[in-house]
Amino acid sequence: MTMELRALRPGEAARVTGLEIAPGMRRRLLDLGFTEGAKVRCLFAAPGGDPKAYWVRGAIIALRQADAARVTIGLASARQV
Repeated sequence: MTMELRALRPGEAARVTGLEIAPGMRRRLLDLGFTEGAKVRCLFAAPGGDPKAYWVRGAIIALRQADAARVTIGLASARQV
């Protein structure tokens, strides 16, 4: 079962399963480490909930909810992170 990255709550983790976003932003997210199979953890959200900060491959990246909605994650693999 897959879901959107934006659904992760602070403290939860999963693995990236895909990117369904425009080519320019896709390249940027890949460069930042959002590759298939990468472990990602939601660290915290801004007071209004947007953006959220995610830990991926040793870096902390803030993503707007609209962009995080285009990153798919696997729930089943969350236990392995």
